[in-house]
Amino acid sequence: MDFPVPPVVAPDDPDAWYASDLRAQYEVHPNVVATVRDDGSGFAYDVREPVLPAADAAARERIDEHFGDAGLERPRTREGCVERVAAGLDAKHRRIVEGLAPAAAGSRRRLRYYALRDLRCLGDLTPYALDATIEIADASDDRLVVHTADYAPARTRLPARPAHLGRFLSERVESYAVPFGDVAVPVVIYREHLLGADPFDLQYAVQEPPLLPGDAELIASCKDRIWETNVDEVVTDRAAFVREHAERYLSRALAAGQTRAWRAAVGYRVRAALAAYDLAVPPVSRRFEDSRLDDLVYYVLRDFVGDGELTVPIRDDHLEDVEANRVGERVKVVPRGGDERVPTNLVFDDEARFVNLVTQLAASDGVELNASHPSAKVNLRPPEVDEAVTIRCALALPVISAGGPHVSIRKQSPDPLTPIDLVRAGSMPTEAVAYLWLAYEHHAAVLFSGATGVGKTTLMNAHLPFVPFDDRPISIDEGSREVRLPHETGVSLTTRDHENPFKRVTMADLMTETNYLNPDVEVIAEINTPASFETFGEVLNTGHGVLGTTHAEDMETLVNRVTERGLPAYLLREVDLVVFPRHVGGERYVGELVELVRDADAPADGEIGNDGATIRYRRVVERTHDGGFDVRDDESAFLERLAARTDRRIGAVRAEYERKHRYVRYLVERDVSDADALFSFLADLRVDEAATVERVRRGRTTGPGTDGTDGRRAA
Repeated sequence: MDFPVPPVVAPDDPDAWYASDLRAQYEVHPNVVATVRDDGSGFAYDVREPVLPAADAAARERIDEHFGDAGLERPRTREGCVERVAAGLDAKHRRIVEGLAPAAAGSRRRLRYYALRDLRCLGDLTPYALDATIEIADASDDRLVVHTADYAPARTRLPARPAHLGRFLSERVESYAVPFGDVAVPVVIYREHLLGADPFDLQYAVQEPPLLPGDAELIASCKDRIWETNVDEVVTDRAAFVREHAERYLSRALAAGQTRAWRAAVGYRVRAALAAYDLAVPPVSRRFEDSRLDDLVYYVLRDFVGDGELTVPIRDDHLEDVEANRVGERVKVVPRGGDERVPTNLVFDDEARFVNLVTQLAASDGVELNASHPSAKVNLRPPEVDEAVTIRCALALPVISAGGPHVSIRKQSPDPLTPIDLVRAGSMPTEAVAYLWLAYEHHAAVLFSGATGVGKTTLMNAHLPFVPFDDRPISIDEGSREVRLPHETGVSLTTRDHENPFKRVTMADLMTETNYLNPDVEVIAEINTPASFETFGEVLNTGHGVLGTTHAEDMETLVNRVTERGLPAYLLREVDLVVFPRHVGGERYVGELVELVRDADAPADGEIGNDGATIRYRRVVERTHDGGFDVRDDESAFLERLAARTDRRIGAVRAEYERKHRYVRYLVERDVSDADALFSFLADLRVDEAATVERVRRGRTTGPGTDGTDGRRAA
C-alpha cells in the first residue's frame, strides 16, 4: 500500500511533519542557526554553531592558551558585539589564529569564528547577541530565559548568569572617538540593566587597542630604551621624537621576534649591529602587521606624551570632571551637563606609576611636588586640547592622601555658552539677560555667588560679550585663566602662588599693574582668599566696573562671608546685582537675581544687619517650583541707581532696558548662540544702532523694536 508523503516545506512551517515541535529556525550569522521549539511546557531556544572536528578542537585549545595573558578588551554592549562580529578578526589576530589552525580552509574559517566569539566577543552569549529578534533576557530562573519578538519566554541551555551577561544586557547610550595625536580612541557610554552587579548603572569605557601576549613587555622595554636615549639638541616636538624612536625600536623588535631560521637570525643581528653605527640600513621587516606596530606606539605615546591612563578622559570634550581617588579604584568621570559620577574601565594598579603621573601633571604647569609640598592646584594645557579650554587640576601625593595619590580635574567646555544658550535651555529668563546687559555695559558691580560647580564662571563668561567692544576689561587673580575675554583690548593677569615666595606675584602687585592699564571693567574670578576679597573691596572703591564669583548660596551667607574675610559689610552696598545660580538634579539655572537697595524707603524683600551695617535687597528674578521664573522688574532699585550714575531720567533708563529686552528676545528667536556672532552683533549695535536695526528689519518681518512702531524710532 502506498502512503502519501506531504511535500517538503520549511522547518518552521506548521505543516512540517518531520519537525512538529519546531516554531522558528533562522540563521543569525553564517553557519550559526537559532531554533525555537515548543516542548509542551513552553518554548525552548537553542543555537547551533559550527561543529569542530577533533583536530580543530585541539587547535581551538591552543589558540585559547596562546591568548591566555593577552590584553583583549571585549565589547561593552550587545551592539558592540554585533559590530565586532561584522568587522571580523583584525589582521594581527587573524595571523596568529591561522598560524595555529590546520591548513584546511574550512578549519581556518571555523576557528576564526570561535576565536572571535571566545576572545573578542561575549563567549557563549555571542550568538544570542547576534539574534536581532531577542529583546529581553531574564536571569531569575535556573536557566537563562530570553524573550524574542514572537516567542516568549523561551528557555535556553545556558546557566542563569553566564559569563559576560552584564555586557549582553547593557544598552549603549552614546559612542564617539576622542582624538589623541594621530589616533581616534573609541569611547562608549553604556547603561547596565543587571541588578546586583554594580551600584553604578551608567558606565564609561575607553576602548584602547588590544594587546597580544608579550606586548606589555615590548612596551616597557621600548619606554626604557627611549628614556635612556641621548639627546644632542633641544627637542621641539616631543610627540614626533617619541614616535620616531618607538617605531624604530618596536619595528626591529617585532621583526627580530619573527626571525626563526638560524641564518636569518644571524643576518638580522649583523645588519642591526652595522645599522647602529650608520654602516647599513636597519633590517626592518614587514612580516608583522602595521596595525600591531601602531597599537604598541600608541601606548608608548600615551605614557610619554599623553597623561597615562587619564589621556583620553582629559581630552574628551564630553566630560566636565575627571577624578582618580586612589590606587586600585576605578577612575570616575562626570559627563558635561550632568551631576552623576560615572565609573570608567581605567584603574591605577601601581602606586609608583600613579605618583609619577601626578608629579608630571604638576610639572607641566611648573609645580614641583615633593614631601614638603605634597599638593597643588595647577592648570593643564595638553597640545590636543583647544587653547580656549581651561583645565584645572587638584593634585596630591600619598603624604596627605590615604590610599595613594589623587587627581581631580575640572574642564571648561570648548565652546563657551552665551546668554542665548542659557535662555533656550531654560536656565534664565530674557529679563535677567537684559538686566545683566545693562550692568555689563554700564560698568556696574555684579557678583555671581554659589557653591562649587553650579556654573558661576559659566554665567559670568556668557555675558562678557555685553561689555562694549571698545572697553578694556582686565581679569586678575589665578582664576582669570577661566575668564574668556572676546575683546582685543582685554588683558588677563594671574598670580602664581606656587612659585618661589620671594618672587611670587601677589594680588597687590596685580592691583598696581591693573591701575596702570586703565581698565573699564575688572574681572575677579574666585573671590575666596583674603587677598582677593581685599582686592574686590579696593575695586569697589575705585568706581570701576567689577565682575566676580564667590562662594555663598544666599544673601545672608554672602554678607557673613564678606565680613569674616575682613571687609566691612557696608561695602556690599556698592554692589549692584548678585546672581545666585543653582545646580539641582543635573540641571543648572539661575535661582535668584538680587539687587541691592540703598534707599531706606524703597521696597525690599529682606535686610541683613552685620558689622553695624544693614544690607537691604530685593529679588528681581526668582525661580519658581514649576521650572519657570517670577520676574519683578517694575520698581527696580538698580535702574534708579543706573539713572543717577548716568545722569538720566529713570524713564530713559527703563526705555533702554525694554529695548535691550526686545533685542534679547530677537536673538533667542533667531538662535544667535555663537559667541563670536553675538559679539559682532552687539558691536554693530554700538557703532550704528539705527543701521543695524534697519538691516534686521530687512532680514525678517518682526524684529526688535517692531512692535507696531518704526524701527528707527524704537532704536
